[in-house]
Amino acid sequence: MTPAPDAPVSVVLALGSNLGDRAAILVDAARAIADLERLEVAGVSPVFESAAVKPDGVDPAAPPYLNAVVTARYTGDPHELLDAINGIEDAHGRVRTERWGDRTLDIDIIVFGELELSDDRLTIPHPRAWQRDFVLAPWLALDPDAAIPGRGRVDELLAAAASSVRRQGSAPGLDGRP
Repeated sequence: MTPAPDAPVSVVLALGSNLGDRAAILVDAARAIADLERLEVAGVSPVFESAAVKPDGVDPAAPPYLNAVVTARYTGDPHELLDAINGIEDAHGRVRTERWGDRTLDIDIIVFGELELSDDRLTIPHPRAWQRDFVLAPWLALDPDAAIPGRGRVDELLAAAASSVRRQGSAPGLDGRP
């Protein structure tokens, strides 16, 4: 297990929802994240809409996602954070039957300070975040200097990606004050 850091580290969490009342679910999830022990929210991005991505690519028949990014400072083990956000997903009816399937709520740890980690439960930085406009666009809107360790600046990664996300604006509670 990775030792818990003595000082808070910067973390980036990506949120997505394509089932149910997507906007309300993101608002509630951002509030639940803000209530986590040892975590202090630094910012919450505007909301973006994106097409559903499945293992074979974009699925135009699937409901679109609403996406947001939360930046925070966290003191603790990354696996403990993973357990906490999995609990938030479960509380919102997340069902894990299909890889990249439709879901009420998905929360991914994108970065955890400068940590590079890969085990059977968690890979940090997130292995596909650098290719996902639905992560990059909200993150860039929140932090113009953002970077993914080992991959580069988010603005450059987004410019290289085939971006199709559309900004939806801020939802109540998703404007940096969850």
